[in-house]
Amino acid sequence: MSVEEQVKAIAERVAASLGVEIWDIEFRGGGGKARMLRIYIDKPEGVTHQDCELLSREVGTILDMEDVVPGSGYTLEVSSPGLDRKLRGAKDYERFQGSLVKLQTLEPVNGSRNYEGRLTKFAGGHLTLELPAKGKGKKQVPGSVIEIALDNVAKANLVPEF
Repeated sequence: MSVEEQVKAIAERVAASLGVEIWDIEFRGGGGKARMLRIYIDKPEGVTHQDCELLSREVGTILDMEDVVPGSGYTLEVSSPGLDRKLRGAKDYERFQGSLVKLQTLEPVNGSRNYEGRLTKFAGGHLTLELPAKGKGKKQVPGSVIEIALDNVAKANLVPEF
């Protein structure tokens, strides 16, 4: 079993006990302390600093006790996927209905591959975006609506709204 697979198994076990889910794991860098192990966690109501701290402490202890990460050292970082998180799969599109998203398609839809708009609906493997009206006015008037097949989405991210 690879280091990443071992870390994932340990992190998922700890995450389940803390009521969070593992969103992603990255292991980067060469030898020594330049190596970075990042664990991204999530939960429906949002991740707190305490969630990150608890998972970091528990996973770090297990990794060190079981000597899962070979070599002289590494840095463990635990965080949320962020406000501009990637949308990955149907579950994310269902969860973030109503949010502003920026996406790129594999094949053009209505002559374009890049869109930014409000995700108004996700059903049957298709997402519906309400696009802002083009213009220079300060008020955004609702514009057109476009439907895009999920299997045509190359990448998509949430757009933070403040």
